[in-house]
Amino acid sequence: MAQNEVFQYSTMSALMAGVASHGAAISSVLEHGDHGLGTFRNMDGEMIVLDGAVYQMKSDGSVVAIESPADVITPFATVTRFKATANAKTAVGSKEDLLDLLTRLFPSAANHFVAVRIDGVFKSVNVRTAGGQQSPRESATDVAGRQKVNTFRSVRGTVFGFRAPDYFMGINVAGIHIHFISDDRKEGGHILALESEGEVDVAAAQLSKFHLELPTDDDEFNEAELAPDAKGITAVEG
Repeated sequence: MAQNEVFQYSTMSALMAGVASHGAAISSVLEHGDHGLGTFRNMDGEMIVLDGAVYQMKSDGSVVAIESPADVITPFATVTRFKATANAKTAVGSKEDLLDLLTRLFPSAANHFVAVRIDGVFKSVNVRTAGGQQSPRESATDVAGRQKVNTFRSVRGTVFGFRAPDYFMGINVAGIHIHFISDDRKEGGHILALESEGEVDVAAAQLSKFHLELPTDDDEFNEAELAPDAKGITAVEG
């Protein structure tokens, strides 16, 4: 796949409905991108993909490098072959600040995806990690009810994720969806809030092509009642 195109496996609505027992081998997802995010079979932890390397950030606080991506399954992932087309060195005080910055960098991209990577030191990063389903088809809302929340302070690391347009809610997560991992690869998760410690390096790109692969031969997906539950997705994704 070309640079700065979006590839996604499954949909956020399917994940909300608990479609997470099966999925795609992560190796097949990596054929389409070298940066991204997602989750793992049964929603066991948060995924971040950086420079082609995949990490699983688990609810017990550990971070696992996925050494054999052909043997690991993801029920939901979004990736891109990332190449920045805009850069900024600036402080980022919140997720709202980041959204404002992306709007300034790409004033004509309100209805496009934007991929963003941030490298630097963060005064604080508040994250959550999902602990996984306790039974097949358990909803993402119920899984999120047991999520672990941590705050990392004065930590150097990398943020990556996407800003998706409102009309993609249910297919993806409308608004900003970003994950964090520390430079030492020992801490990370899905970002609820962040504040940089001074200026950080922001790299971003507008994405105008979107490729979606849906699960096949999957009873959970076929039998799920899929709907764009905006309120539920916002509650789960923060």
